[in-house]
Amino acid sequence: MSQAPKQKYETVIGLEVHLQLDTATKIFCGCANKFGEAPNTLTCPVCLGLPGSLPVVNEKALEYAIKVGLALNCTINPFVKFDRKNYFYPDCPKAYQISQYDFPICRQGYLMIETAEGEPKKVRINRAHLEEDAGKLIHDDAHNCSLVDYNRTGTPLMEIVTEPDLRSADEAYRYLQDLKLTLSYLGVSDCDMEKGSLRCDANISIRPMGEQKLGTKTELKNMNSFKAVKAGLEHEIGRHFAMLESGQSIVQETRLWDEARGRTFTMRSKEEAHDYRYFPEPDLVPLMLDNITVEKVKASLPELPMQKRERLMQRYQLAAYDANILVQDPVLAALFEQCAARYADTKKICNWINGPLMKELNERKTPAATIGLTAENLADLIKRVDEGVLSNLAGKDVLTFMIDTGQSVDTIIKEKGLAQVSDDSALEKIVAEILQEHQDIADQIRAGKESAVGFLVGQAMRKTQGKANPKKIGEIIKKTLSQ
Repeated sequence: MSQAPKQKYETVIGLEVHLQLDTATKIFCGCANKFGEAPNTLTCPVCLGLPGSLPVVNEKALEYAIKVGLALNCTINPFVKFDRKNYFYPDCPKAYQISQYDFPICRQGYLMIETAEGEPKKVRINRAHLEEDAGKLIHDDAHNCSLVDYNRTGTPLMEIVTEPDLRSADEAYRYLQDLKLTLSYLGVSDCDMEKGSLRCDANISIRPMGEQKLGTKTELKNMNSFKAVKAGLEHEIGRHFAMLESGQSIVQETRLWDEARGRTFTMRSKEEAHDYRYFPEPDLVPLMLDNITVEKVKASLPELPMQKRERLMQRYQLAAYDANILVQDPVLAALFEQCAARYADTKKICNWINGPLMKELNERKTPAATIGLTAENLADLIKRVDEGVLSNLAGKDVLTFMIDTGQSVDTIIKEKGLAQVSDDSALEKIVAEILQEHQDIADQIRAGKESAVGFLVGQAMRKTQGKANPKKIGEIIKKTLSQ
């Protein structure tokens, strides 16, 4: 289904993102915060809620929450308390979740994104609070039963809730991309959706253009990638529009996204808000966050993606396209700046990083941090290509060898015999052979068809196995045929 037509209806979307914080231990106990361990091996009386056990707040989780809030331009509440969110479900062993209700640690922030039209847009953050995760239910159809793994119980989470500021599935997608990038720069989470480290629910409604009152919303769950979020929202918005156009009423409910079928379906009706009977957590005293604590965390903030993008554009005169690609990976951005300190042509450095190097990383399915490519080697490679020592094609081969072996450019050129032939007498001999073999093409060039020079250059490159200097070959061909 397509988006609701802009001229008739307005789409309204709010997102709730659950971020798993990458602390060494859980939020209220000393159990290891790990993924992929054997079921129910990372539990204790505290995270299982056994009688007499008492929670203690993880200081690192608190620091990470402040860091996220500052990066999202939030106000950090000086008074922080935890609350019990009461509900019964098999994956919640205490029959309540320790969360935050009326005094979240972060409130009233925003994240700037760029729309598809290239316009800046402020997406307001209503709140971001700390809470513990629940366990994981595993449904065993073969034995007609459900199993529960409590390893994840007590994992520190931040729930980041936007205002209903997003107006399309594409805007929601862009917000999530920029949010994930910002969070990854902070180093507070691996942001891996496959592991459940980053989960997203969406609230969607549509209303007539110009209307201020929100329409009836549905909540959309079970989206395990940003592409799934975008596809699920597009389908759900289209479903709302089709129902309104046919005179039907939207029912407030929670729906699940079925990626295989490309559609949503009802999970449960939600005509009234759940009564979670929040009350202050009696086993945790409220916390007072002083300015010294907040300022200390602020001082530890790294340069954030949008700040880095603007600096790269101004300092190195990069196009927005190149800077945007570089900031997606802090390691590549650092590699670029280190190369720029060794070689002046920043555009060529960008082209090599965003082109051949990115291709190598994608083919190897490995992050840039793991390949060990030094800025010195990459800058030397670009120099050798510019100097004509290497052809562009041979340069890409050298890049592969450098990543594989860590050897210097000159060592690889010597060992592999990849040096480009630029000697005039040697190239003139090659041109003479090519012209003899392709006299018809030579006649076309003499008749004014200069585009045919490219064919002869290609033949020369084939004859020399890519070692001839193509620029010089072309010049010699033109000079020879003009005599």
